[in-house]
Amino acid sequence: MTVMETMGASADTCAGPPQQNRRPDGQDRYTISEVVALTGLTAHTLRWYERIGLMPHIDRSHTGQRRYTNRDLDWLDLVGKLRLTGMPVADMVRYAELVREGDHTYGERFELLQTTREDVLARIDELRGTLAVLDRKISFYADAGRALASERSR
Repeated sequence: MTVMETMGASADTCAGPPQQNRRPDGQDRYTISEVVALTGLTAHTLRWYERIGLMPHIDRSHTGQRRYTNRDLDWLDLVGKLRLTGMPVADMVRYAELVREGDHTYGERFELLQTTREDVLARIDELRGTLAVLDRKISFYADAGRALASERSR
């Protein structure tokens, strides 16, 4: 059973619309090497996610080979987005635990995501300031370059 399957029918869609290059429902069993190719994650990372509780309950074939589903890929997409926000791994694991615990954890999940959103907005503001500095420097060097070229052409 996957993280997403433990959430029940009333769960949100997690990571948005289905991605391209995925098998239709009912045909969605992927090996770890296929997931590596689809996600860009390494097999080591996927096994680590499973070990720390970020990707628990990955189904196995009769030979013990991991079998991922489209829902697992959606979950990995969300985890990737959370990583991009700078959310600590411990918070991502906590979020996964809350998802597995059920609907009564919506409030705590909301708070965790809201805090992460505030952190992202602060980083965006910081990056905007950095971008403004870069723009000023680029403008300075562009103007200086034009002035030098104009001076040389005289």
